[in-house]
Amino acid sequence: MLKEVRIPEISENVTSGKVVKVLVKVGDWIEIDDILMEFETEKALVEIPSTQKGKIVELLARENEVMNVGDVIARVETDAEEEAGPPETASKVAPEAGAPAPAEPEDETEDQTPAQEAEQPRPSAEERASAEKKAGREVSVGKAAAQFLEAETRPPAPAAPSVRRFARELGLDIHRISGTGPGGRIRQEDVKTAARQGLAALPLAGPSALAEVPLPDFSHWGPVDMVELSTVRRLTARGMAHSWQQIPHVTQFDRTDLNHVEEFLRRNKADFQRRGVKLTLTAVVMKICAAALLKFPNFNCSIDMAGDRLIFKKYVHIGLAVDTERGLLVPVVRNADRKGIFQLAREIADLAERARTKKIKPDEMEGGTFTISNQGGIGGTQFTPIIVWPQAALLGISRTRIEPVLVDGAFVPHPMLPLALSYDHRIIDGADAARFLRWICESLEQPLNLHLD
Repeated sequence: MLKEVRIPEISENVTSGKVVKVLVKVGDWIEIDDILMEFETEKALVEIPSTQKGKIVELLARENEVMNVGDVIARVETDAEEEAGPPETASKVAPEAGAPAPAEPEDETEDQTPAQEAEQPRPSAEERASAEKKAGREVSVGKAAAQFLEAETRPPAPAAPSVRRFARELGLDIHRISGTGPGGRIRQEDVKTAARQGLAALPLAGPSALAEVPLPDFSHWGPVDMVELSTVRRLTARGMAHSWQQIPHVTQFDRTDLNHVEEFLRRNKADFQRRGVKLTLTAVVMKICAAALLKFPNFNCSIDMAGDRLIFKKYVHIGLAVDTERGLLVPVVRNADRKGIFQLAREIADLAERARTKKIKPDEMEGGTFTISNQGGIGGTQFTPIIVWPQAALLGISRTRIEPVLVDGAFVPHPMLPLALSYDHRIIDGADAARFLRWICESLEQPLNLHLD
């Protein structure tokens, strides 16, 4: 019996991606959970496992091809014994000869999915055009960004993943659609009705909502090469443009004396190595930043302009900018305020390594409340980092320099670390930013100050 293996729902807002590598071929025998291909989305590189056991008779995935969530990767001839259903299933009346076989229902991982939701066709060109027209694409970027922030903070709508995907493809906010299914469950027909009637008209919009200015024809002045943007570079470009346009950035600069920190690193380096972890300045800075975010909660919140409110997070998840071959990735260390320096150093090394080897998971790069970008290993004296929207601030670390410091009337060479704090001026005033950064500097200079309060 032929069974289809489809690209599963990967993350709430991921609808498509590029096939990086196909790991199987026609004729291969596969088991459930065997990896079929590597699939690069806008968030990460993920491995797609098989949901069937059997022989591949048709392979539809092609390397470097863009595919959507729900698309068929392969068709598999399964073992007849494996496919024998329970008695009540086998006793059902067979379809008439020549009638099309019933579609296999998607694994929606939700109880009591109605049969009519099992097969979710792509929206037609007419449906898409109608929905886009009624959705009013001229909605301002500010309003679209506010909706995107709201969508990020809302729980999933009461609908199957395929129905949520169908609404996204029509450019509709599924949270604004009334469901007619059991318990208010949203069905595909509810989405179509909303599209036809112009309901749920405000589209979910992220960085792609920004207008792009067409470039001149550079070939008029000489030869050029055109290289397609990678998925990570495209995401970075859109995300940075969105952050820069949405957030009024201000950057506060300061320096801190690392004399005590470097002594701590030297003293504990061997002990950490024996335990299989490399002790770094980044882990120490992250620990102090986590404490600073608890002391200064305005730096651990987001602003909702549509609702005229601030959203304070009661958790501290710190993102770390990682330079990879694919571009900049920002994995997130969860609950950094509850972890010691040893555990932070171990998690930082693990996340950075998996980001560079394309093994990081999409949900490991979500939910950050603050970000650290350390360029000290490369060089530079200062830089002005761009905040990761919808966060309120980002700390940039540059290279340590040995400078003369006046100690007891004499100049002594000390390691001085330049820090740059970019912050959202809608949330944070300049004086608060100066206090926040100075507190971090003083905590690095006198770590025991962390325990004064």
